[in-house]
Amino acid sequence: MNCQHGLLLFDKPAGLTSNAALQRVKRLLGIKKAGHTGSLDPIATGLLVLLFGEATKVSDYILNADKSYRATLRLGQTTTTGDSEGEILEERPVTTSEEQVRMVLPQFSGVIAQIPPMYSAIKQGGKPLYELARKGLEVERAARQVRIDALDLILLDGDCLVLDVRCSKGTYIRSLAADIGAALGCGAHVNGLRRTSTGPFDIAQALTLEALAEVLGREECPLKAMDLALDYLPAVTLTENTAYYLRQGQGVVVAHTPASLGRIRLYGPMGQFLGLGEVMDDGKVAPRRLMSVN
Repeated sequence: MNCQHGLLLFDKPAGLTSNAALQRVKRLLGIKKAGHTGSLDPIATGLLVLLFGEATKVSDYILNADKSYRATLRLGQTTTTGDSEGEILEERPVTTSEEQVRMVLPQFSGVIAQIPPMYSAIKQGGKPLYELARKGLEVERAARQVRIDALDLILLDGDCLVLDVRCSKGTYIRSLAADIGAALGCGAHVNGLRRTSTGPFDIAQALTLEALAEVLGREECPLKAMDLALDYLPAVTLTENTAYYLRQGQGVVVAHTPASLGRIRLYGPMGQFLGLGEVMDDGKVAPRRLMSVN
């Protein structure tokens, strides 16, 4: 594959912002056009899907994907940020049992309303909430619906509660931790967080900075094909003739077009990924997001 275009599954270390991690990898790869999909807080580690070259065109499909986390909560303390980087607001004794945790967790499964934390990038009045929070201001935030598909108790040891979470995009684990702590009556904040999956990608596939350097030292390409992020979409293969007209912006008739309307993956006669199209009402396939990789 062309090693200027594709996905890198990166295992972000603690202490780096997602953008700082991206900049380090960009320097290692020597690729200018790049982006990341779904920020991780500096204290968090784990899977960060980085996009390079034409792969940046599929960023929305990864941003919107479900994600999984292993979250470590510190019971008995609430903080200004909802995690261990903030100042302690309140401390309470912890007498929580596993039975109590198992009784509380189902309240947070399924579609729930969640109030975003003040320390978040959501904008209100044109300014990110975290800028207001740093000035000591707190404003009212509208609750948003998120979906929790799995919330499993892994460990309870004194004031340490470890949970596995599988959730929709837009879920704030810090808010979830605060809400669970409130339901348990002792308060809680996130003491550690590791993203273990994003869409079809798993942390076991990810490279650390050290592993990435080793791969590059062997002159191997660490990037994965960009269409791996789109496997859930139907695919069609175009002939040389239909691919030509589609690249000119025209809708084309394609054999074996999916019956349902919507986005599809497009491939050329040699199996090359051409980009995204859409099945229209008239049954033709129209171009929507084409790649410029030869």
